[in-house]
Amino acid sequence: MRAVFRMLQGVPARRPRRRARRRKGSLLGRLVERSVAPPHHRLVRQVFLQALGGIYLIAFTSLRRQVKGLYGSRGILPVRDLLSSPRMTSRGRERYFWYPTLLWLDASDKTLVRGLRAGQVLSLAVMAGLAPQAALTGLWALYLSYVSVGREFLSFQWDALLLEMGLLGIFTAPTGLRPGPGRYEPSAAQVVLWRALVFRLYFGSGVSKLKSGDETWRKLTACDYYYETEPLPNRGGWYAHHLPQKVQKFSTAAVLALETVGPFLALAPRRLRLLGFWLFSGFQGILIATGNYGFFNVQSLALGLWLLDDASLRRLLPVPHPARPRPWWRTLGAWLPAAPFLVLGANEVLARFNRPRSSPRWLEWLEMRARPLRAVNPYGLFAVMTVRRPEIAIEGSDDGETWLEYTFRYKVSDPERAPRQVAPHQPRLDWQMWFAALGSPPVWLLAFLLRLLEGAPDVLKLLAINPFPERPPRYIRATFYDYRMADLETHRRTGAWWNRERVGLYLPPLSLAPGGTGSRLQWYAGE
Repeated sequence: MRAVFRMLQGVPARRPRRRARRRKGSLLGRLVERSVAPPHHRLVRQVFLQALGGIYLIAFTSLRRQVKGLYGSRGILPVRDLLSSPRMTSRGRERYFWYPTLLWLDASDKTLVRGLRAGQVLSLAVMAGLAPQAALTGLWALYLSYVSVGREFLSFQWDALLLEMGLLGIFTAPTGLRPGPGRYEPSAAQVVLWRALVFRLYFGSGVSKLKSGDETWRKLTACDYYYETEPLPNRGGWYAHHLPQKVQKFSTAAVLALETVGPFLALAPRRLRLLGFWLFSGFQGILIATGNYGFFNVQSLALGLWLLDDASLRRLLPVPHPARPRPWWRTLGAWLPAAPFLVLGANEVLARFNRPRSSPRWLEWLEMRARPLRAVNPYGLFAVMTVRRPEIAIEGSDDGETWLEYTFRYKVSDPERAPRQVAPHQPRLDWQMWFAALGSPPVWLLAFLLRLLEGAPDVLKLLAINPFPERPPRYIRATFYDYRMADLETHRRTGAWWNRERVGLYLPPLSLAPGGTGSRLQWYAGE
């Protein structure tokens, strides 16, 4: 009778028993419970695009500080020399397809800097919500222009990831000119694309570790070496290296689980996706605290926003006005460009497993067209863990007997210098020095030594200390060292963060060839 009376008054009937039963349901049942109301993602899109603009700003600002030393007319790998080389001119019009860059118009030092300044301005426009689609199109074209001709110094996975995120951002951004969440709700196709990218980013890293056959991952000892051998350690990584071995073994197992099983949370129902968001965010927070990976961790955190919906952000942001109904042609127009991305992404994941050697011609054609644009890329960090830390020291001399060492800004060198926080800045020369120590001397390293012998000012600005401020040295060489993190007792007693041992010469002494313009190297055998 009470329920009938409440119904006549227009008061909804209570259902305490059903609620009690729902609370007593299984944990899995509560996690996969789906909401009746459709999810909305306008606030997610707004926050993500602002974050994407901030990532672009970091990338362009970081590169602007280094661009003349890396790619200027007297830099390590001049872009102007690459574009005017016989190898390029012999390609004919095909060179514009394989190297899509605006720098074909002009590759002077001023243009290199102005392009990065334009990127900074457009990044601020995206962060402010001003004409986001047009601004993102300009940002993507500019960054692709540098990556296409950047060679080793712009070949990091986060550079490719930024281009893929930027291209998807163009399709996702609202077309309006004013700031706001946009008139229309992001389509299901756009949301699926972003979540598929989250899946590929983490799953690619996990599968590459398992398929590499590396013993450190198989025996769960990778974290015993990771903090000591990562390219640019910070102070948090130094202390993490001294954690007990049980913690390191658990950390290794957790990484493998998060990168192999965790990615499926991105494709799961809402509550499991929220769980994935917090797991991935915590993982990236640990990486930030223990290492320097440029703006990669910020990218990964921003991508995780697409595991949320507007209901998750309403406590932090004002609720926007209701979106306009999406016309059928807009829905169809969203799925048409999404289809190639989904096909290429699925093909990239399948390529990590055993698949037929021959692909359909249309798929090969699609891959060839997407490759120069960096539209869909493979991802996978630290598939094989390095167990030793070789480092290269660059030394100069005027007499061939007394050698003085050049000091890099961020690379591990002086054992008494504490590891420092560098990210989100990406010091590209310092990073490539770590890669060079793992193999034979690359061509760019010889070009770097040549510029030091010439005393190129833009290249010297990439270093912290030049031991030859008056004039460049007559001879230069590269020495090999083996580094180990000092134990806690040694650090407390001596203040040293590293122990290093000289192994030998990585490159014998070099000098400028006589009778020329200073553009050639020769071996120096002593006087």
